[in-house]
Amino acid sequence: MEFLTHSLHRHERNDFTNHLLALDAEDRRLRFATPRSDEAIREYADGIDFGRDAVMGVYDDELKLLGAAHVARGPGYAEVGVSVLAGHRGRGIGNALLARGRLHARNWGLAELFTHCAADNRAMMQLAKKHGMRAMIESGEADAFLAVPAPDPGSFAAEMLAERVGVLDHALKKQCLGMRRAAESLRLLLVDDPEQRIEVLGAVENVAA
Repeated sequence: MEFLTHSLHRHERNDFTNHLLALDAEDRRLRFATPRSDEAIREYADGIDFGRDAVMGVYDDELKLLGAAHVARGPGYAEVGVSVLAGHRGRGIGNALLARGRLHARNWGLAELFTHCAADNRAMMQLAKKHGMRAMIESGEADAFLAVPAPDPGSFAAEMLAERVGVLDHALKKQCLGMRRAAESLRLLLVDDPEQRIEVLGAVENVAA
């Protein structure tokens, strides 16, 4: 299955924050190479400059952010951090996000991409190796590096297409979710039995949550 990536904007910052908060303590340590409290997660997400950096995500049909990549711009390089929610790993989400992050860094004209995580983050190390990144491990932390080729018309076209398809996919999911919620609301209006009405109301609230 091919996963489509969607570039997040400032108004979607909460999606990214909630995605990171959904990671348990061990997953946060693996992602950041150090433990992160809820407060530290919020500070990290709030500190992202969407005008300078980039955040890409993969949403499900309920518009829940299953995976995300933060690509931070540096002087001549870009750092990418990838996270995928438990229960959705091993499906190709991380691969799609890293590939998109790599393409974005290339089109920024940066010479190198690297990722930093815990040394025992096997999933990320395997993913980095798959993309040709060379890893350096020290003191329980790992950095993986990859030289990025210069951008060309093909790379710009590839990212433009990926973004347009991702935006369309996100818009369709949003529309379908709205239709499902509207259908549940209509179903509620058609229920005469009070007990059944309460049951349906609970289902609507769960869908909307």
